[in-house]
Amino acid sequence: MNELIRIFAAMSEKRYYRVAGFVFGIDSPECSLFDSLQNLSPFRTERTESEHLFDLEIVDAVNKEVGFVFRTADGPGFPEITIYESDGGWLIRVKPLPHLPEASAMWIREDFSAARLCILRKEERSFAVNNALMLMFAFSTACRGALEMHSSVVMNGGKGYLFLGRSGTGKSTHSRLWIENIPGTVLLNDDNPILRLMPDGTARVFGSPWSGKTPCYKAEEVPAGAVVQLKQAPYNKIERMNHLQTYATLMSSASSFRPFKELADGWHRTLEGLVEVLPCYMLECLPDAAAAKLSYDTIHG
Repeated sequence: MNELIRIFAAMSEKRYYRVAGFVFGIDSPECSLFDSLQNLSPFRTERTESEHLFDLEIVDAVNKEVGFVFRTADGPGFPEITIYESDGGWLIRVKPLPHLPEASAMWIREDFSAARLCILRKEERSFAVNNALMLMFAFSTACRGALEMHSSVVMNGGKGYLFLGRSGTGKSTHSRLWIENIPGTVLLNDDNPILRLMPDGTARVFGSPWSGKTPCYKAEEVPAGAVVQLKQAPYNKIERMNHLQTYATLMSSASSFRPFKELADGWHRTLEGLVEVLPCYMLECLPDAAAAKLSYDTIHG
């Protein structure tokens, strides 16, 4: 019996990670799972009680759904996420794309402090775990001042600059143009940085383990310098947005699920705070060096 216990312990493992100042844990019966999660490696840490967000356990089965709550409708190129009520919490089923089979089912405790993930397709296990972590992170930080942003962000002069826009607008291209034409610019994250309203009222942007198609996983942070909303145009023009426009822009690019009222209220409080401290610009532009220089020069006065 002792030998069986030793073998099982060697096969299973629990690891902790710190993202944007928050800690979460992953408990897997197979150590080999972590080999497919190299994007998490730069964020590995020890458990910290005061900053601990949630634990994710990999299991063979989860609770059944009771009643339908919500389904995303982001379009053919995005995952489809369906949320159900379940015993003592919520059940979330995820398809990598709307036309594909379900990759995972995840039961979440009602207070979002713990989750159990069942990976339905082994070939999708990396996607299943990362998607589950992104959902749990968004849920459990909603009332703690953090937002997962659909954005590309660069660092320059000790500050971070977020480029927002619809998919295909040119966020990654604009980051590349800054890197190529603005000395001292480096990429922090290319798809899902964390924008956080800190307890002292300042805004900071953090790298995350989730960076879309660009493998840029940096456990770094800088003060947020500005947000630039991109819009394709046959010319280059930039204007600063007012508070209402800034609020709408940030809200449209932040990951959130309105059906959870308490969480939605938390996201809105964070947005209200960010509007007061974070300048936001609308850049109608071509994908050229002049657009990058125009946004840089305008932000810096």
